[in-house]
Amino acid sequence: MSVSPRLSVSDHSRDSAGLRHVYPVLSRRAGGLSVGINLNPNHACNWRCIYCQVPDLRRGGAPAVDVALLAQELEGFLADVLEGDFFERYGVPEDQRHVRDIAISGNGEPTSVAEFEQVIEAIGKVAGRFGLPGRIGFVLITNGSGIERLPVQQGLKHWAALGGEVWFKLDSATEAGIRRINNVHLQPQTVRRRIAVCAKLCPTWLQTCLFAWDGAPPSAPEQEAYLAFLSGLVCGGVALRGVLLYGLARPSLQPESSRLARLPAEALEAFGAAIRERGLAVRITP
Repeated sequence: MSVSPRLSVSDHSRDSAGLRHVYPVLSRRAGGLSVGINLNPNHACNWRCIYCQVPDLRRGGAPAVDVALLAQELEGFLADVLEGDFFERYGVPEDQRHVRDIAISGNGEPTSVAEFEQVIEAIGKVAGRFGLPGRIGFVLITNGSGIERLPVQQGLKHWAALGGEVWFKLDSATEAGIRRINNVHLQPQTVRRRIAVCAKLCPTWLQTCLFAWDGAPPSAPEQEAYLAFLSGLVCGGVALRGVLLYGLARPSLQPESSRLARLPAEALEAFGAAIRERGLAVRITP
């Protein structure tokens, strides 16, 4: 039996399985094996989040996706995990030897790919061959920039039919905060519109990274704007699953890395309590 590199919650390498689009992750949030789908193997993204751990990240769009290759890789990988000796080769601890989800994440924004709808259909077909729908989760992690494209909306409908959900990035609710953290010029009202569209199509969580900048937590005005933004969504009837609040787990590979630091768990718990007061469920991963 050949021995592969050990998997760890601190290493989310996209090429650990030697495949173009499929990679394994031991996820601290999922609590087991997450089967990652990388639609941006060119390391290009239309955002540049300052906490991003993607190596050699550059601005740009995704390349064309060979959907047949993706399906072939996913089928072979799932067969290895579910029917082969994958867990032994990768040294996965006994209590984590189960597939928690298939997660579309990777090295860039997945909704930027032209073949998004076909990708969703292919994942659904392969997962169906192994009887996975209803047994595992299906997660799309996105910054929401492609949500208003019709092919993406069609894909989200298919994703919802699989039992899937969306983790929609929201790190700030101010224009200045979005520009500083995500390096894009974006109005909060545009984000609000995209979240509303997404939530109508597929169960949606907001995903927020909370961290210290130059030793300080988010400012009071930033926190107040974020909470007011959530209240506006709730009052506007946007049906969200809740908020996934998490801290820094691995070092950023961006130029701002030295300015970022983890916040104590107590800070995330306190902010989570304020979110719950706005009527939303919260899951916290310090």
